Amino acid sequence: MTNVTDIAAPPLPRSETRSAVRVADVTKRYPGGQSLGSRAAGLVALDGIDLTVAPGEFLCLVGASGCGKSTLLNLIAGLDSPTSGSVTVAGRATLLFQEAALLPWLTAAGNVELALRLRGVGKTERRARAAELLELVHLGEMGKRRPHELSGGMRQRVALARALAQEADVLLMDEPFGALDAMTRDLLHDELERVWNETGRTIIFVTHNVREAARLGDRIVLLTSRPGRVADIFDVNIDRPRRIESPEVSRLAGHVTAALRQEVARHGR
Repeated sequence: MTNVTDIAAPPLPRSETRSAVRVADVTKRYPGGQSLGSRAAGLVALDGIDLTVAPGEFLCLVGASGCGKSTLLNLIAGLDSPTSGSVTVAGRATLLFQEAALLPWLTAAGNVELALRLRGVGKTERRARAAELLELVHLGEMGKRRPHELSGGMRQRVALARALAQEADVLLMDEPFGALDAMTRDLLHDELERVWNETGRTIIFVTHNVREAARLGDRIVLLTSRPGRVADIFDVNIDRPRRIESPEVSRLAGHVTAALRQEVARHGR
C-alpha cells in the first residue's frame, strides 16, 4: 500500500510507479520572518525540490548546515507536510536519528521488542525476531545489556535493529554516525552496508561528511544553501566494497567538496 503525503499532487507517471520515494516540486515554507522580494513572509527551507529514489537505492544527501536536509527527511517520513508539491513513499518509512534514543530502563532486546510490540507482534514471535535482528547487527550476545552498558556504536546498532523491526520499506538516516569517533564510524559503515545488502532496504542518508557519502552512496545529492534546492547529483561509480581512504572515494569526495564550497561561497555573497 502506498503512503502519500500530498498537496494537490497528480498521480505518478507510469514510468515512475516503481519509485521508492518521489519528491515532486516540493517547497517548504515556515511562517514568520521578513518578506523577501516577491516571496511571501516566512522562512523558505526547501524550494522546488524534485527527486526520485529507486527501490533498494542508497542515496546520500549533503549540503551546508541549514540547507534543509533534515526538513526533507521529515517530509518523507510523514512527520511534516510540504507547503506545496507532493511526497510519495511506496510503503512505509522510518527515521533513525543521530542519537540512538534507546529507553534506558529496557535491555537492548527490550528496545527492539518494543517496536515489534507496537506493531502487534505476539510475545513469543517478537522475542525470536528481536534476537534475529540483534544477530543481524552483530549484537546477538548483547541482548540483555542495558544502553548504559553499551558503547556509542553498539547503541546505534541497537537503534538500527529497532528501526528494521518496524519493517519499513525506506530507512531514513539523519547523520546517524556524526557523534562517533572515526574508527567506530568506519566499522559501522561496513555494518550498515552489509545490512543494506542483506535486507534490500531503500536508504536515504543525511551526512555532513562528504567522504562518508562517497563511501556509502549509490548517488550523492548536493543541496544548495537555504533555500534548499538540488544543486547537483553525483553518480558513485565505484565498485563495492569501498574503503573511505581509497583514492577513488577521495577523488569523488574532492569533486563534491569543491561543488559544496562553491555553494557556500555563493550563499555568502
